[in-house]
Amino acid sequence: MVEIICGQKGKGKTKELLNLVNDSLDSLSGNVVYIDKCNQHMLDLNKKIRLIDVSEYPVEDCKEFLGFVCGIVSQDNDLEEVYLDSFLTIAFISNNDEFLYAIDKLDKISTKYKTKFILSVSTDEANLPKTDKIKVLVAL
Repeated sequence: MVEIICGQKGKGKTKELLNLVNDSLDSLSGNVVYIDKCNQHMLDLNKKIRLIDVSEYPVEDCKEFLGFVCGIVSQDNDLEEVYLDSFLTIAFISNNDEFLYAIDKLDKISTKYKTKFILSVSTDEANLPKTDKIKVLVAL
């Protein structure tokens, strides 16, 4: 399953995502990963949550990012949820085709490996492709 927190920059998506990830620990028995473009939120996350700073790795486009995500999923059989902050930035997505491609791949990974993905996306809900509006968890 892929869920989306959307809204324009500065609307509070990261705060919402941080609250969700920290609250998720009460209901999960497996592991949780938080992927971000930097390690700025390290102190905001519960110590049981693994923070991955994607800028530390040589990821340069959307396909490489999805391969990076597959590597994370493959290394942890107990991984239940992955939170992706600033999704468009960390996944190098610049247009709707790339967005649709990435969401489709994350859906397939999610289904096959039973891992939930929660994304923060800097756009209004109205700008999302029609097929992905049902994935919106929070619109700010």
